[in-house]
Amino acid sequence: MSISRNALLRGTVGIAISVIAIWILIQSVDISKAFEVLKTASPAWITVMLVTTTIDVGARGARWRALLAPIAPLPYRRVLGYTYIGYLANNVLPARLGELYRSHALGEGEDVSRTTVLGTVVVERVVDTVIVVAIAALAVVVLSVRGVMGSAVLLGLAFVSLLVIGLALGMAAHRLPGAARVTEIIARWPRILELARRLREGLAVAGHPRTLAAALAFSALAWAASTGTFLAAGQAVGVELSVAQAALLTSGVALVSIVPSGPGYVGTFELTVVGIAEGFGISRDDAFALGLLVHLMILATTSIGGVIAMLAMRRRRDESAAAAEDIAATTAPATQPPEPTSDV
Repeated sequence: MSISRNALLRGTVGIAISVIAIWILIQSVDISKAFEVLKTASPAWITVMLVTTTIDVGARGARWRALLAPIAPLPYRRVLGYTYIGYLANNVLPARLGELYRSHALGEGEDVSRTTVLGTVVVERVVDTVIVVAIAALAVVVLSVRGVMGSAVLLGLAFVSLLVIGLALGMAAHRLPGAARVTEIIARWPRILELARRLREGLAVAGHPRTLAAALAFSALAWAASTGTFLAAGQAVGVELSVAQAALLTSGVALVSIVPSGPGYVGTFELTVVGIAEGFGISRDDAFALGLLVHLMILATTSIGGVIAMLAMRRRRDESAAAAEDIAATTAPATQPPEPTSDV
């Protein structure tokens, strides 16, 4: 899969942002004290974190399968594998390039248009952002948060509105006034026209009420599990969090992840947790330990799951290739031995 110049630019900007975030953390947090806090983490609560993180990713896999169903009904296990592969790619690639990679992997592995698959990922991102902003807005109201976080939620609401409008326009672009004329112009480049058509097919899954309802339900489950991960992490390091506080931490980290960052959101994840938790009266060192513990759990779970999924995908490809070779061998006409030549 080739990486476009725009993706390379996003990656470079993302890495730069992560470097700045790490520098700010080093200047404002006592790293040694934070690691002392981590050493006291409860193994039992870390086990709970493992469960909630697994449920989180599992729900996201189910959501993507629901969005793909109108295009290509696929077994949940395989879609979950591609979901883990996307997370693994995000852990090693900057600027969320894992989203492109999982679209490519599923499209290639399941013989589905990669552009159409990317369209379902766009819908998934919109659904995710709607849920995250709703959680953040509710948490801000419950906690009576003002200042930067309150302003961020308002910006999030505006951003969601733009996303929903953009998705609606993408779905109905062919029906808008002047669409026929635009299509005639683009028809000079058949490849671009075909890509646009396939992308619209992916976006069109948002027009299926049952599909959209299932996606919203699985998103709610995923973010509930993610909130549970923060609650368990707080218990593990001795930081008492309310459900609303954990929800605000979860949604705050998710909103910041929209901004390009380095591989695995290193630096930006922890800095966001420290900034939000400090508003709850939690010390920066304890907040850093909390954010780092959650981040490490997410990275470990998704990386291990991604490696397992990649090995399974490779084995499936090898088995398919071997089966194809066997079929070719059994259906090929038998070759006749050459007739002996006479010495005469």
